[in-house]
Amino acid sequence: MTLLNRLKTDVLTADGAMGTLLYSYGIDFCYEELNTEKPEIIEKIHKDYIDAGADIIQTNTYGANSIKLARYGMENRTNELNKAAVEIAKKAAAPGGQFVLGTIGGIRGIRKSSATMNDILSSVREQAESLLAGNPDGLLLETYYDFEELSSSIQLLREMSDVPVIAQVSMHEPGVLQNGLSLNEALHRLEGIGADIVGVNCRLGPYHTIQAFEDVTLPEKAFLSAYPNASLLDVEDGRIVYESEADYFGRAAVHLRNEGVRLIGGCCGTTPKHIEAAKKRLAGLPPLTEKNVKIKKPIVIQEASPMTDVSICEKAKTERTVIVELDTPKTLLTEKFIEGAKKLYDAGVDAVTMADNSLASPRVSNMAMGATLKMKHDVRSLVHITCRDRNLIGLQSHLMGLDSLGLHDVLAITGDPTKVGDFPGATSVYDVSSLELIQLIKQLNEGISFSGKPLKKKANFSVAAAFNPNVRVLDRAVKRMEKKIECGADYFITQPVFTKEKIIEVHEATKHLPTPVFIGIMPLTTMRNAEFLHNEVPGIKLSDETLERMRACGDDKESSAKEGVQIAKELLDTAAELFNGLYIITPFLRHDMSTELIHYINELDAQKESGALHDYSSN
Repeated sequence: MTLLNRLKTDVLTADGAMGTLLYSYGIDFCYEELNTEKPEIIEKIHKDYIDAGADIIQTNTYGANSIKLARYGMENRTNELNKAAVEIAKKAAAPGGQFVLGTIGGIRGIRKSSATMNDILSSVREQAESLLAGNPDGLLLETYYDFEELSSSIQLLREMSDVPVIAQVSMHEPGVLQNGLSLNEALHRLEGIGADIVGVNCRLGPYHTIQAFEDVTLPEKAFLSAYPNASLLDVEDGRIVYESEADYFGRAAVHLRNEGVRLIGGCCGTTPKHIEAAKKRLAGLPPLTEKNVKIKKPIVIQEASPMTDVSICEKAKTERTVIVELDTPKTLLTEKFIEGAKKLYDAGVDAVTMADNSLASPRVSNMAMGATLKMKHDVRSLVHITCRDRNLIGLQSHLMGLDSLGLHDVLAITGDPTKVGDFPGATSVYDVSSLELIQLIKQLNEGISFSGKPLKKKANFSVAAAFNPNVRVLDRAVKRMEKKIECGADYFITQPVFTKEKIIEVHEATKHLPTPVFIGIMPLTTMRNAEFLHNEVPGIKLSDETLERMRACGDDKESSAKEGVQIAKELLDTAAELFNGLYIITPFLRHDMSTELIHYINELDAQKESGALHDYSSN
């Protein structure tokens, strides 16, 4: 009898965790390599679950795809390791006739990973071909946080084979996927694209898994599955542990059956004892054929608080828009910073931008300074957010705080590594890159948290992204801009540019983009400053003429600053003709230099209105 026929009449018990047992044995290398190096260990675990009463076992292939195997330099062994895994599982199951599922694990989490969807599907195809060659009773897709990845994988497998497909999502929050889709809607969509069994596994323990299924209606054709963790995880002496009595897991299995689940196994932390308890508790219980689900009132998500001013992005699409960067201080003396920000704003800038601990050096919080400038002086701030200093918890909390303070203009950047800053031994977090951060911020704009949970109100962020034009191959940098636009970037702010030729090159390379670009101009202060930028900052090169002009000023700081401003004005002559968006980067809190450049921009615009300037963009 086939797996699907058995599920029509019976509630079946699957096996539990493979990795948990291998971890308990002290094995800390690639688990899938054991399929060929120590097959007797994998076979014993299969037999232990079968002896515990499992009707179904899965192959030791969760990470046996080319993308994950590449971490160990074994991407070329995909076929070998998957075929060996099926052989081991079938050998263990042969005496009792248990069903064998070929397992394929998800790749994306909140972070999309560097693999493209084409890469992922190519990997799925390769692994599935190897598993199918062993004639398993079905394919199990498990631990998928990204709904797009799971949906695309099912569609691919349906093209390849008619073998039963079990599709299991993973949730950060009970009843909702990380993209905000309800579990009920997700499972019915998976059924619609060809999955024969749909359900959940991992991340949540029995309590929250049961809770999630309370709102799930029975599929029309597919069956429901659940592989919860033994419990929520804990850490003891640096090791991951799960606290859960086996009988508790068995009782939970009955509750899952009462919610309509027909295939019940275990994920992280579960052992043969957990499966044995589930088997005993489920014995003699027929599957649920009817279920009444109480319809809950949908959570109302309020619209975002309206912005009082036109967004920086929208303004830059049609008219001159100027933003100025002013670093927050490294000390607790904030008066000079606040004074400078007020003067810049009074000079006519659209926003004062503040870096987020630039060069990995601690400064006064840009959130605190942004709030101070807004509430006390009505100065608009554009706050930078780096992925370096905060994990996902901190990032979401920080963004929710910004929204609550009415600071809606943000720049999402990955951030310099800590080793370049004042604390080289500090940890660089990087839970996500700037691309994922942009997506997550836009998810907040839909009223959905990073985990998929409703926030009851939409945020209202306008998201800028960084662009470094000072690279050898500009086309590659522009391709990355296009990816950021796909993720939701509203406009771009560039690193400083120091030659007219580069400004024109950037314009030509980006003029096809639908998003505004703010070209960065930073006045030089001294020859030492110029030489540092030219010789030590990656990607930045000053012209011989510029270096010579700064060198001619010698050690005269006043003369050097004056020449630096003059060079910046000459760059603005070109930039102001080609870009509506101008980004002035203030060096060393010298807001007087930036103020002079702002006045110069105003003069250029006045001359342009009178027709006195040549229009480069018409060339």
